[in-house]
Order: sequence, then structure tokens, then C-alpha cells
Amino acid sequence: MNKISYLFLCILFVSCLGRGSSGGQVRASKDDKEVVCFVYHRFGDARYPSTNIALKDFEAHLNYLVLNEFQVLSLSDAIDYLNSTEVAKPTVVISIDDGYKSFYQNGLPLLKKYGLPATLFINTSTVGGGDYMDWEELAEVVDEGVEIGNHTHTHRYFLNEPEASRYQSFRDEINVSQSLIKEHLSLTPTVFSYPYGEFDEMMEEAVRKAGFKGAVAQNSGVIHSKMNYFRCPRFPMSEAYSAIDQFREKSLMRALRIIRSVPEGFTLPEGMRPELALTFHGAGLRLQKLQCFVQGGKCTYNLRDNNDGTFVLTLQAWEPIRGRRRTMYTVTVPNGDKNWYWYSHLWVNAAVK
Repeated sequence: MNKISYLFLCILFVSCLGRGSSGGQVRASKDDKEVVCFVYHRFGDARYPSTNIALKDFEAHLNYLVLNEFQVLSLSDAIDYLNSTEVAKPTVVISIDDGYKSFYQNGLPLLKKYGLPATLFINTSTVGGGDYMDWEELAEVVDEGVEIGNHTHTHRYFLNEPEASRYQSFRDEINVSQSLIKEHLSLTPTVFSYPYGEFDEMMEEAVRKAGFKGAVAQNSGVIHSKMNYFRCPRFPMSEAYSAIDQFREKSLMRALRIIRSVPEGFTLPEGMRPELALTFHGAGLRLQKLQCFVQGGKCTYNLRDNNDGTFVLTLQAWEPIRGRRRTMYTVTVPNGDKNWYWYSHLWVNAAVK
């Protein structure tokens, strides 16, 4: 064997070793993966712009995901993917809340056109009434590969109920909804959506004990494989946020992974300026570019270096939060490669109806 042939065989051997058993792709650890989840409500129903998306925008979203080869999964499959050692890849979940007829009439045909799955959360007391799909239409949705999730029976404001009855009422609603879905669709949901994105720690525990894989809220952000899957964030997609540039930006967003949040809960007395302290790893982040936002107002913040690779970000509304039931604190920060990281915390003022 001449020297050139010998050198070629050595290079080939080393290359084969580097590929491992995954056919040229390095297997990812559980900690490497992230999923961007979007939430939609109405489709092509201009009567409700705050919860509606124009069909041309929804189709642009789907077309973008297909052209750019995103992995699109149902929510339950996405949680399985996060828990696995599968190859990390850009992954998105399309979720829909409430079960309006406009999804059946306008949204579902576009999902079929692009061959993409989705997860639909239904509140079972409204099935067949008003603008909502009936059981026959929901069965067709299931036949098209759409996952059905639990959104309680009546979709009411549980945080406005007295604590003495709130949790039993919440558990009862979950069970009623599960039973009705099983009766009419012959399936048992494994994922849950909190009505209005509102919950407290005991409600979260009730969902966990009911046997669900995970649950979604309505604070924005990115799901990642080290987080609590019963507090999964979602980016809202309505007319105000649905331009393709905004959708693309959110689809590429990364999770700002919080080690500790003080407080962990979300309830807020009216008129307060709540302080939120977030501890996170700062490696690779351009902290001088960090931004904070308060929904409906301005934000003030302080950043402290712990000198161990972690930082504590303390942020607060500039003025008292008044007259708004739900308010988000949001933090964004880029890294050296110009990727942006996102985290938001939802405050709920149950005194505002």
C-alpha cells in the first residue's frame, strides 16, 4: 500500500468514528433541545382582531415552516422529543385554543394543504354552541391528525373562586372534560391548557396529578428541556403580531433559562409595582444589550454579577399596574452570534374582571 492510500484510509477511519451510530449527526442530550409553541384562536374571522389571524398570514406561517424544514409536532410529541436523545433540530408546535368553527372552516384546510399537525384545546361545555365546533366536526379534526387537549369544561376564571372551593371545582372540571372527550371522540387528552393562561401552584399540581404530560399558559417564551413542562410558554399569534417577519423572529427565538425566579407565583394585588428577581447563567450573553419590557408601561431593572457565572436580574414596573387583569414582564438579550433569548413572567390581578 502506498503512502497516499494509507493516508486516505486513516482519514476515512477517523471520519467514521466521528459519525457514531446516528448516521452523521451527533445525538443531542436532553438538555440541548428547545421548542417554540405558537397559540392561535380564530382564523379568518375579522370580527375579533385581538384573537383572529388573517388566512393569508396563517398560510404564510405554514409555508415558512415547510420551506425552512422546521420539525412541526403536536404538543405531546414535542414533550416526548424534549425528553428524548433525538437529534436537536428547529422545532415548532402549532396550538389552537377554544375550538371555534373558524378553525374547522378556515384553519384546518390550510394545515391539510401543508401536511402539518397541531394541538387543539377544547372547553367541552361550549361544544356545538354558537361559534364553536360540534362533536362531529371535532371528530373530523381528529381524523386529520390534530391532537385534542383539555381546556376545562367551562373555561372560567378559576382564580376568582374562593380557595376553599377553587381546587375541587378545578379538578371536577378537568375530569368532566376528560370524560366527555373520551365519550365523544374515543380518546383521552394528555396535554392541558389553563383557561386565560391563569393558574396558581395548587392548580398546576392538580393538572400534574391528573396524569397529563404537560400544560401550556399564555405567557410568551420558548419551551426547553430543563423547564417545568406544566408551565410551558407560547407566543400569541393574532392580527397585531402575525406579520411574517414577527413570526420568523419568534420561530428562531431561544429560551433564557431561568435558574430561580422570586416569586414563582403569578397573583398580583391591584395597584402594586411587583418586583421580580431572576437568576440565570450569563455565559455568551451580551448583557449590555439586555432589555426589559412591561406590558402597558415602562420597566426599570438592576443586574448583579454573582461572580460565579450567574447573574441576578431584578426588574419592576416603573409605575403601579392598574386596571389590567394580566400583565407581562418580558426580558430579551442577545448572544455573540446575534441570537435572541426570551423570558416572560405573567402577573394576574384577579380583582380586575
